[in-house]
Amino acid sequence: MQIPIAFALLARPGAGLGDVKRVGGHPQAMPQCRGWLAASLPDSEWVPVASNAEAARLTADGQLDAALAGAFAAEMYGLEVLAADVHDRTNAVTRFVVVSPPGPLPARTGSDRTSLAAFLVEDHPGALLEILTEFAVRGINLTTIQSRPTGDRLGQYYFFVDCEGHVDDARVGEALMGLRRVCADVRFLGSYARCDGASTHVRAGTSDAEFAEAAAWLGRLRFGRP
Repeated sequence: MQIPIAFALLARPGAGLGDVKRVGGHPQAMPQCRGWLAASLPDSEWVPVASNAEAARLTADGQLDAALAGAFAAEMYGLEVLAADVHDRTNAVTRFVVVSPPGPLPARTGSDRTSLAAFLVEDHPGALLEILTEFAVRGINLTTIQSRPTGDRLGQYYFFVDCEGHVDDARVGEALMGLRRVCADVRFLGSYARCDGASTHVRAGTSDAEFAEAAAWLGRLRFGRP
């Protein structure tokens, strides 16, 4: 799901913007509000903390002068909202994913995404290209790809990938089989309906019917009946 990003500047009752010398929040909050902070609190010090809730708690305890957090945190920690709707971009959103134990897959909707993690056998020239090719040749659009070190040793990486389509789609299933052949491991994280409801564009030659027809043609060749 996608949630609009909106922070509030929270402080102890009676405080004003001029009293804010140290403001804290999660490290991700500051880049999203950098312009607002520079314009509204140019002389304040930014203090990164573990979470926006922790920043609110530290503000309530007097260790910070203000916190960037959700406005709802004001009542929870006995604070007041000095400024609402603090952000640099009015249309900014953040994405949340619900993780659960393995269970039945949702049925295809025609507006789906699939998430997976692909682990490299080794880091070598063209290793990422090998992964991307499995999607490209089947007309699958990638919406996210992020690299992360495995932590096992230097040079070992894996990739988080989001692609359009459902694992039950022939093109997506074949791409996963291709990744299984070229990767050390592939972790299937799920297929699910897109939160924006947009329909998946299927390129010519990559529909389930076209995959089935090609498979039938190959079967006839193999059994001597072209």
